[in-house]
Amino acid sequence: MSPHVAIVTDSTASVPQPAMERHGIVAVPLTVVLGDQALEEGTEISARSLAAALQKRRPVTTSRPSPETFAAVYQRAAEAGASGIVSLHLSSELSGTYDAAVVAAKDAPVPVRVVDTGMIAMALGFCALAAAETAGVGGTLDESVAAAEKRAAGTTAYFYVDTLDFLRRGGRIGAAQALLGSALAVKPLLRLDGGRIEPLEKVRTASRAIARLEEIAVERAGTSRVDVAVHHLAAPERAAALAERLWERVPGLVDLHVSEVGAVIGAHTGPGLLGAVISPR
Repeated sequence: MSPHVAIVTDSTASVPQPAMERHGIVAVPLTVVLGDQALEEGTEISARSLAAALQKRRPVTTSRPSPETFAAVYQRAAEAGASGIVSLHLSSELSGTYDAAVVAAKDAPVPVRVVDTGMIAMALGFCALAAAETAGVGGTLDESVAAAEKRAAGTTAYFYVDTLDFLRRGGRIGAAQALLGSALAVKPLLRLDGGRIEPLEKVRTASRAIARLEEIAVERAGTSRVDVAVHHLAAPERAAALAERLWERVPGLVDLHVSEVGAVIGAHTGPGLLGAVISPR
C-alpha cells in the first residue's frame, strides 16, 4: 500500500457516486429521524421518500454522525495506507458534524485535518473534489487542504424554496427570520453566507423567483471558468430547465452537475427547493 492522502466528507456533499469512487472519497452519513426511525442518509432513506413524508406533515429531524463513526472511518483509511486524512464538512453553523469529526481526529492513527468549509451540498462537494484531485497527483496534506479552502473561498450557493416553514422548524434560517412576517406573500431567495442561510431577495411569484435565481447565477459566474451544480427536491423539471439555461448562458462553464439533494438538506428546505452553486476553478 503506497502512502496517500485520504479524503473524507459527509453525506450532505452531494458528490456524484462515480466521482466518489474515482477519487476514493468516503462520505460519512448523517441521520434522518422520521417518526421513531433513525435512518442513515444515502442508504436507508432517499430524498424522494423524505419528500413524501414532508408532504404528509410527518415529523422529521436530523442528527450528526457520532465521533465514534468518524473514528472508525479514520481507522479504516489508515489501515488502507493513508498517511494523512483531509476531513471536509458542511458548515458548523448548520450542523455539529464538524465538531464530531474534530473529536475523533484527536485520537486518529494518522494526522487528520478537519475543515469547516462553511458550505453544503455541491458547494461542499466541489471542495472535496478539489482536495481529492490535489491528493491524486501526489499533493501533501497541507496542499490538499489549501485546494479545498481555495475552492470554498470562491464558491457561492443560492437557492429558492417554496416556503420558509421547514427552515423555520429546523432552526436553520438565522437572519432569514426577518422574512417570516411576509412569508405567505413572497417567494424567498436565500444564499449561503458565512456558513449561514441568509435572505437574499423577496420575489412575488415562484416563476419570477426562479428567473431571478438564474440571473444571479449567470452574473456570479461571469466569463471565468466555473463548475456549476443545480440542486432540487421533488422538482426535477425545474432543475432540468434551469440547468439547460445555465449551460447556454454561462460561457466558461466546465462541469455541470444536476442532482436531487439528500434527505438531510431536504428535511430543512422542503419539496420545491431549487438551488444553484457557482464554483470558480
